[in-house]
Amino acid sequence: MNTVMSIKAYLLYSVIWIILLSSCSRKTSEGRPSPLALDSTQLAFSSVSIAYSSPGVKERKIWGDLVPYGNIWRTGANEATVFSTSKPIHIQNELLPAGKYSVFTIPDSQKWTIIFNEEWDQWGAYNYDESKNALTIQIEPDIVKEYQERLKFYFEDNQLVFHWEYLRFALNLTE
Repeated sequence: MNTVMSIKAYLLYSVIWIILLSSCSRKTSEGRPSPLALDSTQLAFSSVSIAYSSPGVKERKIWGDLVPYGNIWRTGANEATVFSTSKPIHIQNELLPAGKYSVFTIPDSQKWTIIFNEEWDQWGAYNYDESKNALTIQIEPDIVKEYQERLKFYFEDNQLVFHWEYLRFALNLTE
């Protein structure tokens, strides 16, 4: 019975996200240099999704220049990136309660700080409030051979993966 309810909840959640994304796309994504993007997945009992604006490299120097080291970054373009989970989950073995969160990062040449902040409905990082951080994680990103022109988040094998230019990191997701 719980599996059937989880599947129904996931389907309903997915339909709502598709409707929201398509209505946002028609109204705001047309002609945007950084189009809206969305991905979602179903863990055993949790529906998880991410919505973000996807800038392109466009022959620019990204790390340490367009995205300065040591500064808070909205981890995308335009509105803050939004991560949502229907149930509490663990990210890198750290608990994140159910809810919607903005995703911020503080990039560095060696380590990154990944931040899930309770103030999810905001533009950029202009109103970032550290006191509303729900979860903060330190990771070491990888430099990979595969080039990614547009910033991309996606779910793969119970991980949330970030890939832009030659930089990539993956966050483990468990319940």
